[in-house]
Amino acid sequence: MVDVSIAGDLIVFQVEGLHKVWALRSRLEIPLAHLLGAEYRPDEVGRWWHGLKVAGTDAPGLFAAGTFYYHGELVFWDVRHVENAIVVSLADESYRKLIVEVVNPQTTVAMINDAIRSRIDPPIA
Repeated sequence: MVDVSIAGDLIVFQVEGLHKVWALRSRLEIPLAHLLGAEYRPDEVGRWWHGLKVAGTDAPGLFAAGTFYYHGELVFWDVRHVENAIVVSLADESYRKLIVEVVNPQTTVAMINDAIRSRIDPPIA
């Protein structure tokens, strides 16, 4: 499970519990300017092959956590329950996508996409 928050001009993905051990990561900090978008697509995520494991844990059918090489790109996974998984697309980062399980996928996707829109179209003062 991953907790997602915004801190200034960064979005922070905090890996929780034992997932830190399985993913070999505890935290990812990404500049908001590098976010392309977030989507909630549990049906598609459940069908995706994770790719070649670079570092982390892959238990097919149970969970994936860590860095995977998928279609020529690095992807960070931390998913046990696909019904709570979101896909975050990135630019100018070593990871092209973050596929992570969150407590409330719709709310988290809205928060990320609102942060992108606010950065692109700042409020008029």
